Amino acid sequence: MLKFVRYTAWVLVVAVGFVSTSILMGWWVSDRSRMEQPAAVGGGFSLIDHTGKPVTDADFRGSPLAVFFGFTHCPEVCPTTLLRLGDLTRQLGADAGRLKILLITVDPERDTPAQLSLYLQSFDPNVVGLTGSQAQVDAALTAFNAYAKKVPVDGGYTMDHTANVYLMTGEGVFRTMIDYHEADSAALAKLRMLLR
Repeated sequence: MLKFVRYTAWVLVVAVGFVSTSILMGWWVSDRSRMEQPAAVGGGFSLIDHTGKPVTDADFRGSPLAVFFGFTHCPEVCPTTLLRLGDLTRQLGADAGRLKILLITVDPERDTPAQLSLYLQSFDPNVVGLTGSQAQVDAALTAFNAYAKKVPVDGGYTMDHTANVYLMTGEGVFRTMIDYHEADSAALAKLRMLLR
């Protein structure tokens, strides 16, 4: 009888240990999967284009997008990125017309539609400049998980911001990013993949 009780006790200990381990492992795997899921990139926005026309993300459906957050008073990163995107677009050949490039300002205080329109005359004609109220721009930044912050400088301010280009399908689905420091050959390969 004592042997049976000891045997039963051991079976119970093993069973409780197995159940506890299973529960803990299930929690850990579930928690890890939540942590490892990338945040959604892209989504709804409502802004004003450089011609003064109100637009939403739905207005660009059907066209693959290269989305860049920048501002017209940017000394280097923004003009360099826009010139580079224009050059890469020209290398796409016949597919170039299918790609839309969006410049969403991170500085709506200074970047009015008129200011954007003037600025974009120096870049590829397919670039669409977008601005809006601070709340509208903040909503677009949040939708793309992008970053922007006003930084005081002598006599005014500049903007610190995300320098990557977001590549979105014609259905508004995020595909990948072009890093500011990425080689042109890799960036071009990503654009071609987007246009397939």
